[in-house]
Amino acid sequence: MKLSLGPLLYYWPREQVLAFYEAVASSPVDIVYLGEAVCSRRHELRLSDWIDIARKLRDGGKEVVLSTQVLIESGADVTVLHKIADNGEFMVEANDMGAVRCVENKVPFVGGPHLNIYNLPTLAWMAPLGMHRWVLPLELGRADLALIHQGRPAGLQTEVFAYGRMPLAFSARCFTARHANLPKDDCQFKCIDYPDGLLMRTRENEEFLVLNGIQTQSARVYNLLPEIADMQALGVDVLRISPQAQHTERIIALFQAVISGQLSADVANAELQTLMPAKACNGYWYGKPGLETVSAELAPA
Repeated sequence: MKLSLGPLLYYWPREQVLAFYEAVASSPVDIVYLGEAVCSRRHELRLSDWIDIARKLRDGGKEVVLSTQVLIESGADVTVLHKIADNGEFMVEANDMGAVRCVENKVPFVGGPHLNIYNLPTLAWMAPLGMHRWVLPLELGRADLALIHQGRPAGLQTEVFAYGRMPLAFSARCFTARHANLPKDDCQFKCIDYPDGLLMRTRENEEFLVLNGIQTQSARVYNLLPEIADMQALGVDVLRISPQAQHTERIIALFQAVISGQLSADVANAELQTLMPAKACNGYWYGKPGLETVSAELAPA
């Protein structure tokens, strides 16, 4: 089982991003996804910068994948999409069907978690287009994956989003700009003020959602570290960790220690709880509401 680091979903200053990936280069993560997957207005790094980072990581032994934007909104977005698809050096994570169209039967690609691959017929249709690996949609759980794996196409890898605030939805509106009473086209790049997103609470002061520009995330942190042994038994090939502003290196190390048998899941998870920006959840994995936390011992068979 390998570890991947998903694309950076937040908007950080350029120097912070560069320093972050310098540290990632010496981490035990196997696969690194790079690029702007959320909003094209973010301009601290351009595509050429992401490719420079990709080359350095590749030279350090990492498998690098360039992620495409989930919501394509303009001609400029389409131009960048084609540049990513035609980069000629790195595999591409296709996050919408337009991206699939750009890479199908041309280069191997990763089917991102937003492609809505919810059943085996869809997976069987996508695989011959050149899909090397697919990422389980966030809402699917253990039982769904077990069923799909009964007929998984030969040679196709499965990746599971195993840690981080879940990217749940995208909109043409920018919620962070709206929070600051700014129009989207003059957002003043307010996302950069919230390195782990902008937390929303209910009137009862309960954590509800996180605003990240045009993206809506879960307030709680999805954590499947305790389920690593179960996912290994199910034949999961890759576990994805989503970057956060602090402690990402240690989180990677904890996952790797459990995968390699150096730490028990209980011990690693106890430390992991102290590194999260919010409470944990795992409901989707057990077929429950996503914000719930289900103990493996109490999970339905």
